[in-house]
Amino acid sequence: MASIISILLSLLGTVVHSLINFLIPPPLTKICGSEGGPPITAKRIQLKDGRYLAYAEYGVNKADAKFNVIFCHGFTGTRLDTFNASKDLMEELGVYMVGFDRAGYGESDPDPNRSVQSTALDIEELADALGFGPKFYLIGHSIGGHAVWGAIKYIPDRIAAAVLTAPVINYRWPRFPKRLAREVYRKQHLGDQWSLRIAYYTPSILHWWSEQSWLPTSSAIKGTTHRPNKADAVITKSKLDDGSFEKRIYRATQQGKYESFYREMKVMFGKWEFDPMDLTEAPFPVHIFQGAEDGLVPVTLQRYLADQLSWINYNELPGTGHNFNAVPGLGNKVLKTLLGKPVN
Repeated sequence: MASIISILLSLLGTVVHSLINFLIPPPLTKICGSEGGPPITAKRIQLKDGRYLAYAEYGVNKADAKFNVIFCHGFTGTRLDTFNASKDLMEELGVYMVGFDRAGYGESDPDPNRSVQSTALDIEELADALGFGPKFYLIGHSIGGHAVWGAIKYIPDRIAAAVLTAPVINYRWPRFPKRLAREVYRKQHLGDQWSLRIAYYTPSILHWWSEQSWLPTSSAIKGTTHRPNKADAVITKSKLDDGSFEKRIYRATQQGKYESFYREMKVMFGKWEFDPMDLTEAPFPVHIFQGAEDGLVPVTLQRYLADQLSWINYNELPGTGHNFNAVPGLGNKVLKTLLGKPVN
């Protein structure tokens, strides 16, 4: 009887999903290079499924590299986001770093089947196309951290070491104590609570919900998230005032917010294929750097996650918010930690 009910509920969910997509279809995507779409300006590699992935290069020339590093940008970022390590250090260590647009962002083709796993596999294909060899290094910032969790789960034999900086969490990962997760969740801006709720329970209408000015929607997209850290607050206000935040949003979403922001939210805050706290020990060093004054990622849940994964090297940074580039020297510290070099 229980199995019959489960089947009926599944069928009902499929019907409702189809009905919603019929009544509220997602907007058409403006693919880069297509007629009427944005121009292609970036270096790109073609994936096995035919999609193109755009990337940008930093550090030493690839031919001179001793260390190959892939950097996964944050929510409103693109391949043009740079990791704040000094040019001198990257040259001294021989670091070749690649930033890439995740599917649907910037100039990378959308992926209608995007998931945590597909992002990890895109990274693996990028590394292979660039000739990185059997292993490479990985950094994921903010919501880009989901790519690192995916790499630990799906391609652990390809990673030499990984760092997550201020990695976004999913409040509904099963291993979080419900009372703790609920308490922190309710401290968020009302619009963020609703956006995450929609992304999890009714993802089919997230694109519609997020475009309604009369509904509570994501403060991250608006750039209005409360920033308890002073440096974060100053930088955010400056970017809003001088228009650079708006330009950043445009670069990230030039193919449409549906395939970039909204699909990313459904992946990050929807139902995961696994709970990171169930992962077995990775066969390589994994580090988390978390600001104690982060207004986007709750430090209490990050601490709990790190406690559950004793093999994670957890670094909590007093007086630090979400914007790690605002902290002088922190990029160098993170890079040295990733590569196993002494940190002064």
